[in-house]
Amino acid sequence: MPESEYVRTNKTEVKRKPDRGSYDRETVHSILDEGLVAHVGIVQGETPLVIPMTYGRVEEQLYLHGSAASRLLRDARDVDVCVTVTLLDGLVLARSLINHSMNYRSVVIFGKAKQVTDLDEKSSALEAVTEHIISGRVAATRKNSAKEIQSTLVLSVPINEASAKIRFGPPHDYEEDMELDVWAGVIPIGMAIGAPEPDEVSSDSIAIPDHVKKWKR
Repeated sequence: MPESEYVRTNKTEVKRKPDRGSYDRETVHSILDEGLVAHVGIVQGETPLVIPMTYGRVEEQLYLHGSAASRLLRDARDVDVCVTVTLLDGLVLARSLINHSMNYRSVVIFGKAKQVTDLDEKSSALEAVTEHIISGRVAATRKNSAKEIQSTLVLSVPINEASAKIRFGPPHDYEEDMELDVWAGVIPIGMAIGAPEPDEVSSDSIAIPDHVKKWKR
């Protein structure tokens, strides 16, 4: 049974605004499960490189995937990486410029990326990425062929050195600014979900499946 919190390390301990830091395992998982895009960073020689990617989580493993020709994925094998996922919840407008902020939930993961070579684990990882994006999609579509699986590069990053950072609530104005004739507050930000749009080939006789119509985050 895993501990309820991740162990704090020099990398993961939140030093700036430490009251916003969280090492709670469920909190970290909930942010990862709600997010859609991870920014994956490595250092190539002396050059930092950060690429946005889709991902999937299976318990304490984060899976990244892409073409076998992907430079980042190829160079990230057996290399320390930094993975970040951020959810933006609101713009925080204060009475002074310096106290403007954002409400957010974010996770940072540090770990060594390993290439997944086992065909069964690789297949499951690719399905986990798809299910993370839209639950129910795997059962509704054709399975990946062995050739397709082999042409895809999958990396696994252990989620054992991780922390979350969260800000919520109104602006924090200086006491001397509270009487200023300036509007202050929060503009909430959420994800707008539009109606599904079938492609030009889809027949009108094919109903939009429930997992598509009911997609939400």
